[in-house]
Amino acid sequence: MAVEHSMQSSSIVDVLEKILDKGVVIAGDITVGIADIELLTIKIRLIVASVDKAKEIGMDWWETDPYLTSKASDHNVKALEEENKELRERLESLEKNIDQHRLDASESNY
Repeated sequence: MAVEHSMQSSSIVDVLEKILDKGVVIAGDITVGIADIELLTIKIRLIVASVDKAKEIGMDWWETDPYLTSKASDHNVKALEEENKELRERLESLEKNIDQHRLDASESNY
């Protein structure tokens, strides 16, 4: 009894390998409207590629997504701390300006 191998499975693997190596982009738009009035537009963009190929073309959003990696949460914490520091400095500067204006106004009243 001979074992038969399907040629189809190896060709599917070859096609999948080529797709992941080169990448495939599928794009489409869906527009819903009534009487020539556009009510809703949905833009669909699908890219099928390997992780290496995606990084090569500049797509690496999963590296900073807090739901997908622990690195993202560290990055987000640092970014939030920096933003918080900048906002505190701006607030302090604004409060100093307000205090100075109040002082100037009270001195001009005398």
